[in-house]
Amino acid sequence: MKQYAGIDVSLEYSSVCVVDADGRIVREAKVHSEPDALIAWFGEHGVAMERIGLEAGPLSQWLHAGMTEAGL
Repeated sequence: MKQYAGIDVSLEYSSVCVVDADGRIVREAKVHSEPDALIAWFGEHGVAMERIGLEAGPLSQWLHAGMTEAGL
């Protein structure tokens, strides 16, 4: 089943919410606001995301670049 993620970016920790195609919450977590931490978290989740939404803000470009380079 397709899954989607939204990331609410904050300075220290970002809140991540994964939902399925019906909008049901699959998983929620607070993850360090660093590309490597988010990449590792999505890798542990084990399901490829159909789409990841990232809140716009000062850290977003850095996080986006790292996650995109990792294939997310």
